[in-house]
Amino acid sequence: MSTFIAFWKKEWMELLRSGKFIIVLLIFALFGIMNPAIAKLTPWLMETMADSLQDTGLQVTTVTVDATTSWTQFYKNMPMALIVVVLLFGSMFTQEYQRGTLVLVLTKGYPRRNVYLVKTWMALFIWTICFWLSFLITWFYNSYYWDNGSTSNILPAAALFWLFGIWVLLLLVFFSTVFSETSGVLAGTGAIVLLSYVVTIFPNVQDYLPVKLLGAQGLLQQSTVIGDYGQAVLVTVVVSAAAAIAGMLLFEKKRI
Repeated sequence: MSTFIAFWKKEWMELLRSGKFIIVLLIFALFGIMNPAIAKLTPWLMETMADSLQDTGLQVTTVTVDATTSWTQFYKNMPMALIVVVLLFGSMFTQEYQRGTLVLVLTKGYPRRNVYLVKTWMALFIWTICFWLSFLITWFYNSYYWDNGSTSNILPAAALFWLFGIWVLLLLVFFSTVFSETSGVLAGTGAIVLLSYVVTIFPNVQDYLPVKLLGAQGLLQQSTVIGDYGQAVLVTVVVSAAAAIAGMLLFEKKRI
């Protein structure tokens, strides 16, 4: 346990010194502010553009926005924010391989398992902190300008997207133990996510795919119910756990 804590402190201090944590935190905070801001400005933008659009024959109607509009914007922005986290941690192992710093760490007596667990937990920790920060900022502004009570299933919908991010990051960690180049890690992770999208063309399996969790905003408009995501949640949890365990076993045997 002492080696786990020591390595955790090392990784945490490195994130702080490099400024990566502050940068990604600010990006998520910015997205949290942008969600209600864009919703609030939409009627004004449409009104401003009304005259020019009428010249082209398009008729602009009155636009009504509420908390649901802002939450919809939240789910449009979060995939981009997740990509930021993926890019941040895509090199968490490969950079160490190339510098040879893991060899120094392991020769000091740090168990490989602890090194793997710390790096995995660090990625999940940063994603969790940043995601829920953005969520809380959006929640606060939506409560101030509108009424979150008019929108259904806000927390369950957010939890589903958070779980999707956990799945993506555990895939990233797994491929970090397979490839020694960052490009391979990102390509492997992207390929699995893309394949999940492609497979959704088959109606019989789309309810079991982790990418179904990206449609969690359907809960806000009550076009879906929580039970519709049960199979996808189960598969996501199982695949995530399998990826984490497989990654640990591969890292134990990987030549560094």
